[in-house]
Amino acid sequence: MRRYILLTLLCVGMVFGVLAEQPKYGGTLRYATIGEPPHLDLMLVTSDLASTIGQHIFETLFTFDEHYAPIPLLVDTYEVRSDGREIVLHLRQGILFHNGKELQAEDVVASLERWGKYGIRGPIMFQHVTAVVADDKYTVRILFETPFGPWQSLLAFNNGGPMIIPKEIAEAAGGKPLTPDQYIGTGPYKFAEWIPGKYIRLVRFEGYKSREEPPTGYGGARHAYLDEILFIPVPEAGTRLAGVQAGDFDYAEMIPADLYSVVKADPNINTYLLRPPFMALLFRNTKQGIMANNLMLQAVLAALDMEPIMKAAFGELFELNGSIFPKGTIWYSTAGTERYNQANLDKAKELLKEAGYAGEPIRLLTNTSYQYMYQYSLVIADQLRKAGMNIELRVYDWATMVKYRAQSGEWDLFVTSHGPIPDPALLTALSPTYPGWWDTPQKNELVNLFNTTVDFKDRYAIWEKIQALWYEEGSCIKLGDFYTLNISSAKRVGGLDDPHQPPLLWPYFWNAWLKG
Repeated sequence: MRRYILLTLLCVGMVFGVLAEQPKYGGTLRYATIGEPPHLDLMLVTSDLASTIGQHIFETLFTFDEHYAPIPLLVDTYEVRSDGREIVLHLRQGILFHNGKELQAEDVVASLERWGKYGIRGPIMFQHVTAVVADDKYTVRILFETPFGPWQSLLAFNNGGPMIIPKEIAEAAGGKPLTPDQYIGTGPYKFAEWIPGKYIRLVRFEGYKSREEPPTGYGGARHAYLDEILFIPVPEAGTRLAGVQAGDFDYAEMIPADLYSVVKADPNINTYLLRPPFMALLFRNTKQGIMANNLMLQAVLAALDMEPIMKAAFGELFELNGSIFPKGTIWYSTAGTERYNQANLDKAKELLKEAGYAGEPIRLLTNTSYQYMYQYSLVIADQLRKAGMNIELRVYDWATMVKYRAQSGEWDLFVTSHGPIPDPALLTALSPTYPGWWDTPQKNELVNLFNTTVDFKDRYAIWEKIQALWYEEGSCIKLGDFYTLNISSAKRVGGLDDPHQPPLLWPYFWNAWLKG
């Protein structure tokens, strides 16, 4: 009997294996976007939409796996020499640009030099770089003045990052954004046309050479099954949703959180919560004013009840998480998080008394440009008032709030959010020049040690110390994580549900196909 059951299960498995849908080539995927990017020169722009579109055209030396750990992409193998002051990159051979030219070391050198001089994030790394040289056709060396720990993550991050383009294009463009005729990369899709207000069209690159490893996050094998991808600007969220429901679009981004229950209940729609999530944040002024007292930081931490704060702004699309980095990423840590989400008004009142707080006004800056920030600032203000703080809520548009937060005499607290980043070295709150101005000897010593350490295990141990210190004296309070909601047609789109290629921040459509 047991043998009969086993044979039956094997036969059923074989039938399902035959019937299971397989990838197929062909068709045009229609992606409804929130608008249009300024351009697709990824070195010179941090637009998420530019990164989403551009990553199909351009590739970087490294990319990220499903846990946001950096892994090689255009690089085959690499070596770290001289205690981290010399990085040797051995390139994959036979990689073609969309114009038919083979990728060589001179293209990588020219691309990195352009990024280092003009790119958004390039100077972060290149202030430590002494030279980038081509040893032969497929070998590049990067020389650092001192070890620079985040090098690999920065070479993998395409948002304002070092996309690799032909040498002649890099040198001709200089600091000006590439023009559409210069959108020449090594990616699985190539640029075809841009009709403003209508679409950006990409087509399959027949000469693409994929990596052979299994897909993982942005890495591993990339197969261009689609003939074309159209990125269509649709500013109205309701129109994006209705378009997927009606079959006019195959995929749509940034559906409002309050529609989550509606779209999740629709069997014809697949929902995606993009990862890593964004962070909701509350900054304090450590330079001057009442909030510069660390006991005031502890009072705020004691008072805040994070669930109603996050729920007011994000409905169901949030997660309570005191780690600066979200779960599932390589930098996730619980260090210091015992101080997160205490919801203890009595403790907050005791700390206020210990701090010598006498009811002085505490100016909390918010804005209505980002409605979710305004929504959670209302709950924060209410909770802090219940703890005994005299909160003055000052409401502006985004541009005005940014102007005032740069002036240390104009505020005590402000709300904002922060997108996902690959390495703690890029966190704005760690910069002593970013509003909040966290600039203490212990923090600076740890950050310097972190940035000049190369081994990941050693860097992680230092990061845990930084996060613990963050909760003791930092300029920023983590409120929680929140997610962006995207959707697709369940009937039309396949290949987006691989657990090893989760829905990451910038949606990607290599390894995706159309069913009908």
